[in-house]
Order: sequence, then structure tokens, then C-alpha cells
Amino acid sequence: MEIVFVVAIAENGVIGAGNAIPWRLKSDMVRLKALTIGKPVVMGRKTFESLPRPLPGRTNIVITRDAAYRASGAVVTTSSADALAIARGDALRRSVAEIAVLGGAEIYRQLLDSADRLEITEVHARPDGDTIFEIDKAQWDEMARERHSAGPDDSADFSYVTYRRRRPD
Repeated sequence: MEIVFVVAIAENGVIGAGNAIPWRLKSDMVRLKALTIGKPVVMGRKTFESLPRPLPGRTNIVITRDAAYRASGAVVTTSSADALAIARGDALRRSVAEIAVLGGAEIYRQLLDSADRLEITEVHARPDGDTIFEIDKAQWDEMARERHSAGPDDSADFSYVTYRRRRPD
């Protein structure tokens, strides 16, 4: 079972500003759906609440410190270990081999050691922001890269980059 981080990162490491994404990439939303449809998706409460609705066709698993928190259309848990256990069970029921982690920064930090692959959208911009994600290139091998010009509903050029965790020889 692979744990796959799906994250858009600006050239300066920014992934968020004031609990929002500081760019618009409709093209990336299409990719997000393609990478996650039919799979369990793990995210923090703030990320979940930033969505217009639970992501359809996926089991939305939300991690929060608030044990009383409830979210229509999502499974809620208070620990990343429980979230991964729920996601593994869901993936087995769905006969899929991947669990997608969608953020935010705290969830990425908690689960980074469990990640097998990173599906990164490199946003070719340097926006101001208060949330950062850095890739330690010593731990990851770049496997694929595709550069794209901004489409009509995109605010910046971008590249899709796949990284796989280096394993000890």
C-alpha cells in the first residue's frame, strides 16, 4: 500500500497563505481528481473545511485534535495513525493500492516518514504565504517531470513532478 502526498508548492516553498491557496490552477484540480478518485484521501480539518464539499468518489478522512468534531461526508479521527488504519481498510475494500494525503502542513509533517511517493505540482511563482513545504532532495529521487504553460484558468505556469522515496541499498 503506497502513501502518496499530493501537494502544490510554489518555487519559494509556499503551499498556503491564511488558510487558502495563493494561486489558481484549474488544471491542477483536474490532476488532483485523476490522482485521487476512488481512493481514500487523508487531510486535516482546515483543509477539509476549505473544500466546497467533501471530495466525491473518495473516502474523505479528516484528522483533527477536536474529538467532538463531526463532518458530513467524512470519517473523522483524532490521530494520524488511526487515519492511516482507516485509509488502509478503505483501500483494501476498494481494491486500490494507494492512499492520498492532501495536507495541510501539519498533516504532511505527521505523515512524511510514511510517504512513499510525492506527486508535486511545482507552481512557477513566488507568492507570499505562511505555510511552507520543503522536500529534502537527499531522501527523494525525481522520477518524472512535465512542464506546462498556464491555461486560461491558471494564474501561473507549473510542472508536475513525481518523487519516490530513496530506499537504503
